[in-house]
Amino acid sequence: MNVSELRALVPRVLGVLVRRGADFATAEDAVQEALIAALDRAGDPPDDAQAWLVTVAWRKYLDLVRSDASRRTREAVVDLEPEGAPAAATDETLQLYFLCAHPDLTPSSAIALTLRAVGGLTTRQIATAYLVPERTMAQRISRAKRVVAAAGVDRPGDVVTVMRVLYLVFNEGYSGDVDLAAEAIRLTRQLVALVDDPEVHGLLALMLLHHARRAGRTRADGGIVPLAEQDRSRWDRALIQEGVTILQAALAHDRLGEYQAQAAIAALHADAPRVEETDWVQIVEWYDELLGITDTPIIRLNRAVAVGEADGAPAGLAALAQVDDDLPRRDAVAAHLHERNGDLELAASLYASAARKAPDIHERDHQIRQAARVHEQLRSGRW
Repeated sequence: MNVSELRALVPRVLGVLVRRGADFATAEDAVQEALIAALDRAGDPPDDAQAWLVTVAWRKYLDLVRSDASRRTREAVVDLEPEGAPAAATDETLQLYFLCAHPDLTPSSAIALTLRAVGGLTTRQIATAYLVPERTMAQRISRAKRVVAAAGVDRPGDVVTVMRVLYLVFNEGYSGDVDLAAEAIRLTRQLVALVDDPEVHGLLALMLLHHARRAGRTRADGGIVPLAEQDRSRWDRALIQEGVTILQAALAHDRLGEYQAQAAIAALHADAPRVEETDWVQIVEWYDELLGITDTPIIRLNRAVAVGEADGAPAGLAALAQVDDDLPRRDAVAAHLHERNGDLELAASLYASAARKAPDIHERDHQIRQAARVHEQLRSGRW
């Protein structure tokens, strides 16, 4: 089996150990060690990879428990290994999401733990995604595991927290070398079947509408393609239609939430055959609705872009003045609005600043290209 197939088994194996009475923190360590052992014998794959992982993980769990003097009293309970048998094909993943979205964890810690325990990412990969040292992320994940282990499995996270973690994992799925976006969609479909809440439907609609544009979002080299420049013929119209249908049904309940409002904005972008036909006025109205639900700097930043498109660059810059200067991507938005307002020198400087502050290499390269393009316009006098 390849790495992706093995990682897909991690939630099931972890779920088996937890059901057998293993504490979450130690079980997660044991499963990761079993995964490493499986990768070491890649040239000699077992007939039943899941059963093999369960067996190896359980043995490693026993070793970890035995080596911890403070847990000696538990050896009488865990020392008898259950008879080897094919593991049930139950999908434990959503249950583990609820466990990782523990109410005592911050959202950032919950998603880091989810990416490690359920997504199968290494601590180094997660640290890279969060732009923090590996040691810092290792400490954060260890603390999160201790919190979950101490509280036990009887206090899982609530639906609101699980939705937040699912959406964060969905977004994180585009930035690493392991694709978690499709997995987040699959689990959100399961959540829709379990919870009768229009916001859960709104979250699924939002994911589908964003995922439908995936083929047009990046160049062959991984570079960013802005929404205005994307080839809309590459968008998945079936996913867009499904997302719009789900959104309409959710909005009919008249219980508007942030995911429904964001999905409505995404639907308006998806509905426009050409960028010039985008209904920016209605998008601004939805951003106003969204601000009434959750007033965050990111929403204000995105609203400033929409206002600039709907009412002109000066209005967009006035809206941008309400956004903190140190917010990521603010310089990029300011550069775009100043360029539209005709101040190319300031725009070029802001694009360069946005490149220096970019969170990843693809964003940096995109902003560098933007700065070079504006500099070329200044040099040639084409403005």
